[in-house]
Amino acid sequence: MSRTDLISDAFTIIRNAAGAKKEDTYIPYSKLLLRVCEILKNEGYLQNFKEVDLGNYKKIKIYLKYIGKKNAIRKISKVSKPGRRVYLKRKDIFPVLNGYGLAIVSTSKGIITDIQAREKGVGGEIIGAIW
Repeated sequence: MSRTDLISDAFTIIRNAAGAKKEDTYIPYSKLLLRVCEILKNEGYLQNFKEVDLGNYKKIKIYLKYIGKKNAIRKISKVSKPGRRVYLKRKDIFPVLNGYGLAIVSTSKGIITDIQAREKGVGGEIIGAIW
């Protein structure tokens, strides 16, 4: 079975693992997903992550973060989809949930958060939102 959207698949795996209260889970490997995991860890949504070599292919092992018995990730969703890409100019990027959430943006400066995009004054494709 071929995968057309690795980011959506990864977000769904994370959402399902968090709902099942798992400690860790595996998502498909890509450089883009490594950067997304790095952002989520730096922003406090993931405890840790690492690359795992499973013989012929690689995966990313994600360690989920819980605050008490509650998951640190309340909701994670893909905004830009293969059938409908969502691009925003720098002036149109607004905070997610009035600053309580986070948007991940693909820009000419790399994969960054919505806060960094506003600081750098760049727009781009909105990959996903998390809170």
